[in-house]
Amino acid sequence: MLIKKLRLQKGWSQQQLAEFSGLSVRTIQRIERGHKAGNESLKSLAAVFETNIQTLRGDKDMTKDYQVSDEEQQVFQQVQDIKDFFSHVLTFMVVVPCMYIFNIMLTPEVLWINYLVIGWTIGLALHGIWAYDVISFLSPDWEKKEIEKRLGRKL
Repeated sequence: MLIKKLRLQKGWSQQQLAEFSGLSVRTIQRIERGHKAGNESLKSLAAVFETNIQTLRGDKDMTKDYQVSDEEQQVFQQVQDIKDFFSHVLTFMVVVPCMYIFNIMLTPEVLWINYLVIGWTIGLALHGIWAYDVISFLSPDWEKKEIEKRLGRKL
């Protein structure tokens, strides 16, 4: 998460960070998802962010700028969920018209695509509700509140 925070503070894309550091975009993605980075990768990233490897590893006390709070982690996850939702919407908008064309070309007498679209639309709606936290049932916040309620105290 720290690498992602530093990258976003600079306003860089993963592609830009990869170019500046000499690492692959795939490596940046893996590190941002929490996989352990190798020493050479950390050296490259430390040089780009003008810090040291220990700070990126979290080996020593970090200044406030280099800490990723729980709130920031939660917001990063929410934004990622919304980004995933929009990717889902885009895929829907591209695939469904193509599937209608295939349906009409192959079996015009039966519009089987309607069943697919209904199911996918329901899934898309549920994805949007979850991504935008419209209904917080079974969300991490709900889970925390339920645990605190049953414990009778804050976690």
